Amino acid sequence: MSNDIPPPARAWRNFYGRRHGKTLRPSQKGYLSQDLQALVPRGISPDQNPERTQIDPAAIFGDRRELWLENGFVGGEHMAHQAALNPDVGIIGCEPYINGVAMLLGKLRRAVLTNVAIYPGDVRDLFDVFPDASIARAFLLYPDPWPKTRHHRRRFVTPGHLVPLARVLRPGAIFRVATDIPDYVRQTLAEVPRHGFTRLGSGCFDPWDDWQSTRYELKALREGRVPHYLTFRRD
Repeated sequence: MSNDIPPPARAWRNFYGRRHGKTLRPSQKGYLSQDLQALVPRGISPDQNPERTQIDPAAIFGDRRELWLENGFVGGEHMAHQAALNPDVGIIGCEPYINGVAMLLGKLRRAVLTNVAIYPGDVRDLFDVFPDASIARAFLLYPDPWPKTRHHRRRFVTPGHLVPLARVLRPGAIFRVATDIPDYVRQTLAEVPRHGFTRLGSGCFDPWDDWQSTRYELKALREGRVPHYLTFRRD
């Protein structure tokens, strides 16, 4: 009989949301097959790291540069924009929606951006293995609103996401939230400060100076909804 002790089982989690959309174009399939693997950090995926051993974030870009995190980048408009504006920063994007991953890969190719890493999965996998105070900025832009009351627990601005987010953000780190859903604004303002954050400013209708609109924001404007922009600082 083997004396090997099996690794601890990873806690089972629900995942809500789309992983696939419309059929990918041939060019997008090419981006996924040719470019994605090199941009996925090793050790985040539970398949690669079932023991959930902590990783060294410096290994992602090969140095100790400042790291930013964008959760749910969808088409990657904002993420590619920030990468171009901040070439000395490493930006990690988490997005399980594979069509969005393919769209971002196309943008990275065209702009020749090399300071981006992609995890095509649940951001909580990253939270599992990143050390404390390792990320300097985080973005949550037009997240799934889950409008039905019984689904509000699925939103990002709940303890299951905010507690680990606060852990991996360093003191003084900035957390930006953009949404066009008034009730999401309400829940964000109620929940985020409870988890180690202070809101900066009192307004919410003016975008940030370095803002790049996303496809979801443009859709909201077409449909008459008002974007809100909220900024928090990790205490």
